[in-house]
Amino acid sequence: MKILIKNGHVVDPANGIEGKRDLLVVDGIISRIAETGSLNSKGAETVNAKGLLVLPGFIDLHSHLREPGYEYKETIETGGKSAVAGGFTSICCMANTSPVNDNASVTRYIMDKQKKAGFANVFPVGAITKGLKGSELSEIGGMVKAGIVAISDDAEPVMNSLVMRRAMEYSKIFGIPLFSHCEDLSLGDEGVMNEGIISTLLGLKGMTSESEFNMIQRDINLACLTGARLHISHVSTASGVSAIREAKKRGIKVTSEVTPHHLMLTEDAVRGYGTNFKMKPPLRTKQDVESLEEGLADGTIDSFATDHAPHAIVDKQVEFDRASFGIVGFETAFPLLLTLVKRRVITLNKLIEKLTVSPAGIIRKNKGTLSCGADADIVLADPDREYTIDVKKFYSKGTNSPFDGWKVKGSIERVFVSGRLVFSRGG
Repeated sequence: MKILIKNGHVVDPANGIEGKRDLLVVDGIISRIAETGSLNSKGAETVNAKGLLVLPGFIDLHSHLREPGYEYKETIETGGKSAVAGGFTSICCMANTSPVNDNASVTRYIMDKQKKAGFANVFPVGAITKGLKGSELSEIGGMVKAGIVAISDDAEPVMNSLVMRRAMEYSKIFGIPLFSHCEDLSLGDEGVMNEGIISTLLGLKGMTSESEFNMIQRDINLACLTGARLHISHVSTASGVSAIREAKKRGIKVTSEVTPHHLMLTEDAVRGYGTNFKMKPPLRTKQDVESLEEGLADGTIDSFATDHAPHAIVDKQVEFDRASFGIVGFETAFPLLLTLVKRRVITLNKLIEKLTVSPAGIIRKNKGTLSCGADADIVLADPDREYTIDVKKFYSKGTNSPFDGWKVKGSIERVFVSGRLVFSRGG
């Protein structure tokens, strides 16, 4: 089967390509990429991408698909469909399911479900500790053989430093990164928003920026000791960015990610007690957001991640301090992140790099590229289409988004996974 995508503006940071090109897909593999009009279209289905960006499929290092155990919030199928609607052709799903993905049988279950769903590629992240309890290491070797790409106790920090050291040593042996949820619970684990003047005014318990910084610094020290590959999940603070920057200068193997919501919003958004603004880590200050932008610009922050966390209405329509943490993120990420280009925080090329080749390198998958011979995971996007975000139109089961009603520019038009059309806007 042949597909010719012509007249599009190709952005492929992995190969240094940015300009008008045609792209030929044969049997699910990228066959050729060349100047417009130079490829033979005989026998090929032709897709006219005039006015569109032609991009490698996005990769999300951080999502929650809820299955097994919480299918009322999301399933691997609905999450996968939501992912491709947002341009994400590959997603890493966290281990906080029920049962927890802390053994090979749960990993295999997720992999089998993904094959049946047939939307995005799903790469499971195994738990660091059994039951996410932070005390006994999971069956890491068995999970690696079953298909995990990293280990993480996301949502639950590993407070025991010796356990974290051993986990890093095992992750190094098996050649996978460790994704760290950096939160020092000894500084208070009952906070529901950023600690500061606003939390005091609202009468809500706060989470300090020092909580994140302390754990980032501890894990950087352990990565230095063990030589493991450490990835800092959803960094949200100026001090955290500074710690990562200094660690990179020292040659420590550390990478990091930032979410769109931590770039777009500050703690001021919580003033109305809207539970869709409740997330972990919490929304921080304007100064923190500025530091995150600086970290993107200078390369301290390597990738974007959505931390897609769908919840049912019953989890959110309660008092703020009782509501679940988290928001859905797949279907709003691209237009929100495009604002960074318009504000000249980063270039379009760097934006796509942090959505594609950079996260692919972190999990060491041959994805995020339009190289000849690579899987044809391709996104066609319209950077100029204006619309209003409407959660009622989401493919995800979750509608818990603080961006409902926002007017944005930039839409995902078509998405291919291994050459197969899995999403078409309006189709």
